[in-house]
Amino acid sequence: MTAPPAPSSAPLSGMLVADLSRVLAGPYATMLLADLGADVVKVEHPKRGDDTRAWGPPWAGDQSAYYLALNRGKRSLAVDLKDPDGLAAVRTLCARADVVVQNFRPGTAERLGLGYADVAADNPGVVYCSISGFGPGHLRPDRPGFDVVIQGESGLMSTTGTPEGGPTKIGIPLADVLTGLNATTAVCAALVRRATTGRGEHIHVSLLNSALSALVQVGQSALVTGAEPERVGHAHPSIVPYQTFPTADGDIIIAAGNDALYRALCTVVERPDLAEDPRFRRNADRVAHRDILVAELTAALAKRSAEEWTALLSDAGVPVGKVRGVAEALRTADASGDEATMTVDHPVLGAVELIRPGFRFTGAAPQHGPAVLPPPLLGQHSVEVLRELGLSEERITALVERGTVVQHPVH
Repeated sequence: MTAPPAPSSAPLSGMLVADLSRVLAGPYATMLLADLGADVVKVEHPKRGDDTRAWGPPWAGDQSAYYLALNRGKRSLAVDLKDPDGLAAVRTLCARADVVVQNFRPGTAERLGLGYADVAADNPGVVYCSISGFGPGHLRPDRPGFDVVIQGESGLMSTTGTPEGGPTKIGIPLADVLTGLNATTAVCAALVRRATTGRGEHIHVSLLNSALSALVQVGQSALVTGAEPERVGHAHPSIVPYQTFPTADGDIIIAAGNDALYRALCTVVERPDLAEDPRFRRNADRVAHRDILVAELTAALAKRSAEEWTALLSDAGVPVGKVRGVAEALRTADASGDEATMTVDHPVLGAVELIRPGFRFTGAAPQHGPAVLPPPLLGQHSVEVLRELGLSEERITALVERGTVVQHPVH
């Protein structure tokens, strides 16, 4: 199967990815692979497509913002896997793919003949990534994996919020995003090894394990102490001051991560006495007297605006930032020259603004800007992909006529 043209310098140029995933973790991983230059074919149900196509409002025209966020750079093959001919086409796709990513409920891929053993029998070099909620070794591997459940089960939720309040869900589906990043990392590593050994790989990535691994120092603290970490709201349990502070017109966050930064902060806020006070000289002292110090700094910071303090503290080398809303954060990054967003040419919506991936290359390796395929319409590339798989025009026509395959009329 011949992939569509991609920049020759793109790291994964020429790689074919069969994306049998839906919703968030899997589609996020395959979108990142597309950002790296891979040809990603998104296999979808011919009538409803990916679940996220219906997850609105908000909408851009008839396209959900949720779906648009996770599917740039892909081609859509809308095919019924319950039809033997449709399933055979997807098996052919997997047999030719460099990478297969799936997040079926445990056992479903195997029943369809799309499990790792089935695919590897025809494609021994395949890098096959199975994404699940709880992983194959879990006591109940068939439990459905929803981000909010994983946030609770993993301890992420228990660490988020204020001491006086209850556990709080993180505002984004962090467990899903972390799982997508872990899947992408593992797939790329397996592709590197395959390049020298020819050996394929079966990768297991779960939402629970991804969330647990992200506990980092908080998790290690629990292991060291044997105690549950306390919620500290906007603050840090081990560093002071390292939290949000109100100013005359909005909140800022200050991260004075060492004694030198703390002294610089005291100079800027015109409280040199706080730097010399024995209760606050070292970080351990400041942690012990957190409430007293935070009250003093809060009073000092109330005298100026967030913009003024951000400028003054930045000039002094103290890590500081404004607490921004989402839209404000994106626009501020764009205005600063960071290009947080990009615009793609959507076949129905016209120019659509999307969030760029978090990595940058010094050259033009990753696809971005006008060259990026927009999030595809359902079945937009069905006939194109089937032709590349070697199906005859007569067979393709028959599949479309009986509804096994759907081809969107927009080309």
